[in-house]
Amino acid sequence: MSPEIMRDPRVRSVEWRDLVPVNRFEIFKELTLVFPWLIGSLILAQKGVLDYLPAMAMSFVFFLTGLRVSHNAQHYAMGIPRKATEWVLYTLSVMMLSSMHAVQVTHLHHHQHCLDDDDVEAVCAKMSGWKAILVGPYFPYLIHKTALQIGNPKQRRWVIAEMISIVLWIAFVLTFLPYKFMIYHVIVMLTGQCFTGFFAVWTVHHDCEPNHFIARTLRGPIRRVLTFHMFYHIEHHLFPRVPTCHLDRLAERLDKAAPELQTKRVF
Repeated sequence: MSPEIMRDPRVRSVEWRDLVPVNRFEIFKELTLVFPWLIGSLILAQKGVLDYLPAMAMSFVFFLTGLRVSHNAQHYAMGIPRKATEWVLYTLSVMMLSSMHAVQVTHLHHHQHCLDDDDVEAVCAKMSGWKAILVGPYFPYLIHKTALQIGNPKQRRWVIAEMISIVLWIAFVLTFLPYKFMIYHVIVMLTGQCFTGFFAVWTVHHDCEPNHFIARTLRGPIRRVLTFHMFYHIEHHLFPRVPTCHLDRLAERLDKAAPELQTKRVF
């Protein structure tokens, strides 16, 4: 059963369909968003030890933008054909070293069972922050295991293909491309996956409940830019077809209809 807030007449009155379409520039921007950060991190990592800190900062932004692009792809909200979207998820899987189709399976399940007992993705949200960090390495395993259990045959084939591709890619890098920047990328991506439960789930759902305040949000132009619009999460749950780049406009409309929903913020 959908959360009570989804059936709230104030929320249902919010116009959102005009925010679904994306123009060509927005499509291009979304498809290329990760590359400046990825390339910059690899260049810095190759230069030397003193450059690892800025390299990690760029890797963090690459990971954040990768999650954003993957998130839009999981909801087929990129403005490109469905088949092309599947290959976007595959490509991001190899780049980020985790099956994005597995994340898609559990994330769509999360939308249907937000914060209830069947919501595997939200397991970290029900813990304290430090516990969510500690169980981080287990979280990707849980996501992949669950996706293989509940996904349909097509989804399972994508997950298996991505898992095999990731293993082969890591083996290829370590055997034939043992360059400093390649090994660095493998290490930071695997490390980043261990923190997804905290950064992608706990931050937007902690201390929330499955009926009214189901997720957190943020406000302010600086916060919006720094997070690449990623933390408009209550807006996303209420209107998942709206692409990330338009969530700030959706937030303005939702503030007028149900202003109390903005009180639970990420930061």
